[in-house]
Amino acid sequence: QVQLVESGGGLVQAGGSLRLSCAASGRTFSSYHMAWFRQVSGKGRDFVATITWSGDRTDYRDSVKGRFTISRDNAKNTVYLQMNSLKPEDTAVYYCAATLGLWGARAVGAYNYWGQGTQVTVSS
Repeated sequence: QVQLVESGGGLVQAGGSLRLSCAASGRTFSSYHMAWFRQVSGKGRDFVATITWSGDRTDYRDSVKGRFTISRDNAKNTVYLQMNSLKPEDTAVYYCAATLGLWGARAVGAYNYWGQGTQVTVSS
């Protein structure tokens, strides 16, 4: 089992950058594939990015490719989401998630553990 806590959200102007962190507790963090999702109020939770347990493969939704970078540090039990060139449409609550299933899943149901979320607001 793993517990996840996100941090690093906030208010930023369009074109700016933020780095989100997701700290995990538990000794088996390095066994989990990790992902970031985001959710706008009143809408479903959408896939943003995912990374393998080893960090050797990543995948992104099209709208963030070239702007966002997911990474992890297994020694620190932490996964990151570096967000550059932010746009107002990136405004959402961002969640990290963990799975022991197959890597590359984009469905919410594929992930077993979730953090509480961190708000990102991008002003125009």
